[in-house]
Amino acid sequence: MAQVIADAGPLLTYFDRSAVLHGWVREQFKRLNDPLLTCQAVVSEALFLMRRDGLNPDWLLEMIELGDLLCRFEMDREIANLRTLFRQYDNLPVSLADACLVRMSELHHDSVVFTLDRDFLVYRRNGRQKIPLLAPFA
Repeated sequence: MAQVIADAGPLLTYFDRSAVLHGWVREQFKRLNDPLLTCQAVVSEALFLMRRDGLNPDWLLEMIELGDLLCRFEMDREIANLRTLFRQYDNLPVSLADACLVRMSELHHDSVVFTLDRDFLVYRRNGRQKIPLLAPFA
């Protein structure tokens, strides 16, 4: 399978047994062999949502500590590209996490974005290319 870039939704849903898509997300994780890539903005969002939903944030931090989830995005080097993405999607409420994931998909050509967010059907990498998705609606 291609390199997988993780959004906050699947990370949260993996740990939330009451989530509607929990079973689907768990099945996807079972199929994945390599560590997932993500960024600090996604981790921040996921940790916030886990706290809000009464889930233990240590579970996600342990994934990072064990090397199952790798934060591999240097935002300070990508500011110009992120600004371009924010301008491109000024009609959507694009989050920093989403913009970083779009940029990561540009940097990792053979990647798929693991998401539950339908906005990724609208986002494009390199201006016009659909982003390959691992999503229940893809």
